[in-house]
Amino acid sequence: MSYIPFPQISPEIFAIEIFGMTLALRWYALAYIVGLIGGWRLALDTLRRPALWHGAPPMSADQVERLLTWVIVGVILGGRFGFVLFYQPGFYLQNPAAILRVWEGGMSFHGGFLGVVVAGILFCRREGIAMLKAADIMALAAPLGLFLGRVANFINAELWGRPTSLPWGVAFPGDAAQNCPGVVGICARHPSQLYEALLEGLLLGLALIWLAYRRGWLKWPGALTGVFLAGYGAARFVVEFVRQPDAQFITEGNPLGLALHIGGYGLTMGQILSLPMIAAGLWLLLRARPA
Repeated sequence: MSYIPFPQISPEIFAIEIFGMTLALRWYALAYIVGLIGGWRLALDTLRRPALWHGAPPMSADQVERLLTWVIVGVILGGRFGFVLFYQPGFYLQNPAAILRVWEGGMSFHGGFLGVVVAGILFCRREGIAMLKAADIMALAAPLGLFLGRVANFINAELWGRPTSLPWGVAFPGDAAQNCPGVVGICARHPSQLYEALLEGLLLGLALIWLAYRRGWLKWPGALTGVFLAGYGAARFVVEFVRQPDAQFITEGNPLGLALHIGGYGLTMGQILSLPMIAAGLWLLLRARPA
């Protein structure tokens, strides 16, 4: 069986020793940093183009900088508590102190998204900003971070896909990745992180930029947000078919790790959480009107 060996890339870009402590910069952290800064710069560039808007742009440069702080807090708190509530509530109910151990891993995109929504609503109410216009700016900026985050997931050899015999299957390292019942020898898996990087990051991001800069969709408040929600939800829903589910959902009678299933058919947790995003996105698209 042909497969692609996992590239020898360390999760750490560099590490230094200071007073007996090791401080390391990891690719995942860099993805967050570059994604947030890049999204901030794209938002500023968009707001500096009055022709893209119907009337005055909704925010000033200072407000975008303050919004960035709110978004960072929303991503971290929402992502962590979303993982706790959606994926391992039983464990964290018995070990509440572990909730704060974010360095051990465990972040949920859907939780982070909800955190950003709450942060954005509170910020817009405080600053007197039109929520749908602000949401369109955040939707335009988000795919860069999603793309970089999924590439970092690949470098970290985490969140890999189900076993596959396709020639672009990747032999991820580690006992967990190589534990593939029924597979003899090297187990190759779908590089589902890269599928998501291309779909919900690169392609969705390019589509949003084209709609905003070439088709004038920023003059229809909520339209870009609708495309982002429906586009991300659809991409994640499709990739879930080849993405390895979280271990806590896999049992002897449920080898596919379906969170909701009847007679062997059902949905993964990622698909369940994506359906409301698709519905909300379509609803916003149907209701979008010129400002």
